[in-house]
Amino acid sequence: MFDIKWIRDNPAAFDAGLARRGLDPLSAQLLALDEERRALVTKLQDAQGKRNAASKEIGKAKAAKDDVTAARLMEEVAAAKLIIAAGEENERRLDKALTDQLSVIPNIPLAEVPDGADEKGNREVRRVGEPPRLATNKPKQHFEIGEALGMMDFETAGKVSGARFVYLKGKLARLERALANFMLDLHTAEFGYTEIDPPLMVRDDAMFGTGQLPKFAEDLFQTTNGLWLIPTAEVSLTNLVREQIIDEADLPIRLTAWTPCFRSEAGAAGKDTRGMIRQHQFSKVELVAVTTPDQSLAEHERMTAAAETVLQRLGLAYRTMLLCTGDMGFGSQKTYDIEVWLPGQNAYREISSCSVCGDFQARRMNARCKAKGAKETRFVHTLNGSALAVGRTLVAVLENYQQTDGSIVVPEMLRPYMGGMEKIEA
Repeated sequence: MFDIKWIRDNPAAFDAGLARRGLDPLSAQLLALDEERRALVTKLQDAQGKRNAASKEIGKAKAAKDDVTAARLMEEVAAAKLIIAAGEENERRLDKALTDQLSVIPNIPLAEVPDGADEKGNREVRRVGEPPRLATNKPKQHFEIGEALGMMDFETAGKVSGARFVYLKGKLARLERALANFMLDLHTAEFGYTEIDPPLMVRDDAMFGTGQLPKFAEDLFQTTNGLWLIPTAEVSLTNLVREQIIDEADLPIRLTAWTPCFRSEAGAAGKDTRGMIRQHQFSKVELVAVTTPDQSLAEHERMTAAAETVLQRLGLAYRTMLLCTGDMGFGSQKTYDIEVWLPGQNAYREISSCSVCGDFQARRMNARCKAKGAKETRFVHTLNGSALAVGRTLVAVLENYQQTDGSIVVPEMLRPYMGGMEKIEA
């Protein structure tokens, strides 16, 4: 969320940033509301000053036994109290109106982010690995492979839960667990992330803090008692620093978690209706970092490298894309999407998204840091990334390691997690 003081000082830069997002200028509208609020605050301060002064004069009048003056002053104080009460209510209304408007405005892209209306404007940064040369000319998609193995059941899941759910069975269930454990071990042992087992349900404030609320409520699942199921562990992890002042010597903080994630997939009708690419419930290993403002861009490159390392160790071809202004997420200043090669689709598909958010989330959470000896605090910078979406990684392994007899070769890196198993067969 934006600081209205910054918008007041930089209206042209603010509107230019929104224009890159494809949005109309908003500074004039916001500043008019802010000016009304500030004028009211000044008026209230004046009224409170006069009330306080009159209150002191009442004592003097009573001491002088000037009952007429005392009565007049008391009437003035009573009237002032009514004016102040009404003014304070109006101030709360204006504060809420300003906050409501600011809370649905997306973050401004960094200068190096390419302009574009949609994914066609994304820029390829690098391509790593070559798509495998499979024995068959018609590679199967993951759901065909999984169903033929008898270990992927969408039909029963549909009867039990509806569309966009799946039962994984036997060795495929173990393979998904192996992938998650491998990712966690890599990120904790080699990249210094601290593993967290976080809550899967959170309050409104937590969703607001990371930017899911209020704008994206329809994409979420809510319980009957008002809690929200997390769409990503980013919510639980990032909110660990909410309303805190952190010693800058303790930054960066790096956190990781493997959790189920829940998304309603609002607006996804007709997209990836078969298979595991887009589900209501899926598991993901998430990375979150909290840094000082001067560390965040370097941390973004480091986080993206950690996610890419998973694919490199698994021997999966991928490409890394710098998202354009029209394709990046609500809270992001800059995002890399990592897309893995899927032979069954003959295409690269997103498997990770790594974003730097600047102080956008920190302002919503009031998360700050302070250098040793400094008098002032400053907002931290936050970052988040999938490393990786476990279900989509399972999809990639199935399609890239498929054999003509329907079996799947287990990547060498995963075999210790699979009890030495080298192949998955029906």
